[in-house]
Amino acid sequence: MSRADATKARILQAATDEFAMYGIAGARVDRIAKTAAANKNLIYVYFCSKEQLFDAVLDAHVTHGLDSVPFTPDNLPEYAGQIFDYCQQHPEVIRLATWHRLERPDRDPAGTSPAREAKLEALAAVQKESGLGSDFSPTALLTLVLSIALAWNPSNATSMPASATEAESTDDRRRAIVEAVRHLL
Repeated sequence: MSRADATKARILQAATDEFAMYGIAGARVDRIAKTAAANKNLIYVYFCSKEQLFDAVLDAHVTHGLDSVPFTPDNLPEYAGQIFDYCQQHPEVIRLATWHRLERPDRDPAGTSPAREAKLEALAAVQKESGLGSDFSPTALLTLVLSIALAWNPSNATSMPASATEAESTDDRRRAIVEAVRHLL
C-alpha cells in the first residue's frame, strides 16, 4: 500500500467514526484530520469537500457493505436475517444511513446502482417464476424487506425495550425479522 493510499484509508476510518457519531453537519474536518494523523488539506485534495468525504464513507460502508451480503431473492426471509446480522456486526452502517436520511434526504445512495438494479431484476424473475411476494412490485418488496431487516437498531428509539422485562435477545429479534418477512410473502 502506498503512503497516499494509507493516508486515505486512515482518513476514511476517522471520517467513518466522526460521521457516525455526529452526522455531516456536526462532523469536524479538524477532528477527522487529527484522528487520521493527516494534514487537513489532504482531506480536501483527496475528497474535495466534507460532503464528498461523507459520500465516500457512505459508499464504502453502507452501499458496498450491504452489497457484500449475498442476495437471495428466492429466500428473502434469510436475506433479511443476514442483513440484520451484518448491521449487528457493523452498527456504524445504521448510524451512517440514518444521518444520510436526515441530512441528505434528496440523495439516494443506492438509487439506480448496478447492484440494486441486479437485485431488482433477480427479484422480478423469482416473482414471475414462483409468484413469491407478487402482491408487490420488486422495488416495493425489496424496500419492505430491508425496512423489516433494519427495524431493530440503536438509532431507532422505538426498537429499544421499555424495561428489562421486555428485553429480547438478538436471536429473538433475528427470528422475528425472518418470520415477518416470511409472512409478508
